[in-house]
Amino acid sequence: MKKSKKVLCVSLAILILAAVGVFLTIKNTKSSATDLMEGVKAGKITEKADRSEYGPVFTDFSVRLFKECYKKGSNQLISPVSVISALGMTANGAKGETLLQMEEVFGVDIETLNKYIYSFINSLAQGEKYKLSMANSIWVRDTLKNVHKEFLQTNADYYDASIYKCAFNDKALNDINSWVKDNTEGLIPKILENINPDAVMYLINALCFDAEWEEIYLEESVSDGTFTLEDGTEKNVSFMGSAEYSYIEDENATGFIKYYLGRKYAFVALLPNEEVSIEDYVATMDGMQIRKMLLFPVKTKVYTKTPKFSSEYSLEMSEILKNMGMQDAFKVTADFTGMASPLDDPLYINNVLHKTFIQVDEKGTKAGAATLVEMNANALPIEPKTVYLDRPFVYMLIDCESNIPFFIGTMMDPCNS
Repeated sequence: MKKSKKVLCVSLAILILAAVGVFLTIKNTKSSATDLMEGVKAGKITEKADRSEYGPVFTDFSVRLFKECYKKGSNQLISPVSVISALGMTANGAKGETLLQMEEVFGVDIETLNKYIYSFINSLAQGEKYKLSMANSIWVRDTLKNVHKEFLQTNADYYDASIYKCAFNDKALNDINSWVKDNTEGLIPKILENINPDAVMYLINALCFDAEWEEIYLEESVSDGTFTLEDGTEKNVSFMGSAEYSYIEDENATGFIKYYLGRKYAFVALLPNEEVSIEDYVATMDGMQIRKMLLFPVKTKVYTKTPKFSSEYSLEMSEILKNMGMQDAFKVTADFTGMASPLDDPLYINNVLHKTFIQVDEKGTKAGAATLVEMNANALPIEPKTVYLDRPFVYMLIDCESNIPFFIGTMMDPCNS
């Protein structure tokens, strides 16, 4: 009996030393994935998709998400590409029914979505006076010990995600907000007001657009006019007038396409017919129909007036995504075991925060967006039990790999040993 106790004590000491060794390799400061995650860095993906593949998927998701986000009577602006990118990174850690529901909302399986996101990121046109840029990052709380390398590697490969591990303190809050600000060129100055004490991971996308019109509005093209709200209220605004040559329409609206320099990007406007409210028009929007209009505009002259405007918008998307069918991801029973080991508490999505900004004026357009997915850890609630070994009992020592008892016995009388 004494020899067995000695062996057990030595084994326990070895385990403690091993745990200390693992702990000491983790630095509780912001660092790169290469330094922190033992060689995780973006690999080269050879298989790409073209726009004809991912265009319909992204457009359909965009329209469905916009319809779910719509609120009557308020200015709104979302970036579906930012949202699907942040959720795509998250889905790379999902399994089972949780993943199936996320894929249903995306409209495509996660492997295909990864390829589509990668292809989109690597096809973004950049010029001296126009650019669309996108960045992704993952922030892991230092107490989350068993994040899967495969999950990190996939997001590094396809999303070019930067990966940081740190204590979730005020410094981390500043680092996260600074990252968002830098990658939106200051258009989204912060995404978080504070760090949730239960948060263990943040997956973030930042998107920034800045482009000059192909034909800048001249001073004489800008005039004051009246903008009439749906309730009949009239507002004085500055209108920018121009003649464009890409006209679009469906049975409920007319519109136009105005190009930015280089014709790599464009502004699209759709004006519902007078008898059709914005609410009713949004309800009729269909991804395939929108894509068809954008692909095949009518080449004819169209006189336009566009108000100068700027707008910023923010919302929390949990209920919106649940309504779209992503139910399990927000439950404490969600399956994100592809993200971290079961040795950690189970993970689930707690919040999906989305912020946008746009400014449209005579020279062009600036727009920024950021999407943050907050993962929380949950120690599943268990009804407390009571076991007092105050009478005879059976006991075992087992090998946990094989679950084989290597000692088994009974304790009938602790005082007679």
